[in-house]
Amino acid sequence: MAPFCAVFFNLFFQYFNMSKKIINRFSYAIAIFKKALKGDEMDYTQGSIKTAIILLAIPMILELSLESVFAVVDIYFVGHLPNSSNAIATVGLTEFSITIVYSLAIGLSTAATAVVARRIGEKNPDAASHAGMQAILIALIAALILGSLGVVFAEDILRIMGATPEVVRDGVAFTRIMLGGSVVIILLFLINGIFRGAGDAAMAMRSLWIASLLNIILCPLLIYGYGPLPALGLKGAAIATTIGRGMGVLYQTYHLLKGKGIIKIKTNHLKWDAGVIKTLVEVGWPATIQFVIQSGSWIVVGRLIAQTGSTEAVAGYQLAIRNIVFFILPAWGLSNAAATLVGQNLGARQPVRAESSALLTMKYNAVFMSVVTLIFLFLASPIISIFTKESGVHAYGTMALQVIGAGFIFYGIGMVMIQSLNGAGDTRTPTWINFIGFWLFQIPLAYTLAIGFHLGPLGAFLAIPIAETAIAIAAYIVFKRGRWKEIKV
Repeated sequence: MAPFCAVFFNLFFQYFNMSKKIINRFSYAIAIFKKALKGDEMDYTQGSIKTAIILLAIPMILELSLESVFAVVDIYFVGHLPNSSNAIATVGLTEFSITIVYSLAIGLSTAATAVVARRIGEKNPDAASHAGMQAILIALIAALILGSLGVVFAEDILRIMGATPEVVRDGVAFTRIMLGGSVVIILLFLINGIFRGAGDAAMAMRSLWIASLLNIILCPLLIYGYGPLPALGLKGAAIATTIGRGMGVLYQTYHLLKGKGIIKIKTNHLKWDAGVIKTLVEVGWPATIQFVIQSGSWIVVGRLIAQTGSTEAVAGYQLAIRNIVFFILPAWGLSNAAATLVGQNLGARQPVRAESSALLTMKYNAVFMSVVTLIFLFLASPIISIFTKESGVHAYGTMALQVIGAGFIFYGIGMVMIQSLNGAGDTRTPTWINFIGFWLFQIPLAYTLAIGFHLGPLGAFLAIPIAETAIAIAAYIVFKRGRWKEIKV
């Protein structure tokens, strides 16, 4: 009896200790999650790298998860309009045509993140705030020019993108509103980049919450009409998106001017500073070109699909891309965490910690993207079924989602490596990687497979994961060489 009791109590205490450890770890995870959402000021150049990644990544992932909502909400609601193929094609072609706006927004955001992070790492928050305001001045001038051109030339832009006369007729108002609202797109990206560079990822997250939730509420009301609100159709989707983003920008602006965060815009920061402007442009223009190169390649692939397929192929591709973006943007959030940590630690003269932060973030992103790959391989059909009931569109959408999604693990690796280089201020190296990987490899490969081997849209789909894998490998090799540690910003 005694030995039995001894074994029983031994097992009981082992179980008790194990349960206690699980409860403690769960409590710690909840505490970290709350701390990340709260957004308290932190010194990310000290302490646990793992904790720093988690504190930055949680709000950044949630932020870009909500940004990805923009990519699927519009397409979901317009996909249920009569003649949905034209509506879906319009939304997709407009997104492609608005590439220059996104490119500028991401380029300025990347520059702002890199410069602000360096100043924060140097323990100079006033200089960080000044750099942020100078980036906003550049953005306002650029947005005025791009928005005006978009309103005037909306029809021509759709035609250049290969839209049919019916798509141009039905979609020009949507395109005009979206391009005319360029200022809110650019500012939303840019100001969030400023907050991220300062390590205030929670503020960036909350601004996207406001923008996305308003878009979700307004989209069905303005597209289909409700009570006194008329049914505006496709035009309503553009208005809802622009209003949502605009309110997000107002929230950001309030906290830049009146908030209690580390970034505080003051009157003296409004003065044009040629030196800081030059630094932002030098870091920002290659980052802008990076996105132009990448998006330009996807546009060419889209036109190739239209050339070798049909309107159904184009619509299916657009549905697949929207869902891909939905899952890629959270992974981009992890990549942004790496950029902030690299920038701040270089500012604090800790290059070894900067490298360790990027490599650990890369591992986390690879695990996440592996799970997404499995989702796309096995659940592509039911996912696409949510957005369309047209059999032809569904077939192409499912095919695109499975083929393109097969390379997601490499997308995750490449994202972190590219963003880490950008966070260090070395935006030119990733630009060359993108140029070679997309324009000199992906585009020729897509034409070879689609036309040369007569694979049609399937060939174009296959070129995407193949090229992305090569880019990820190249970015990793360049990062490990470590020349980015010597960049001065």
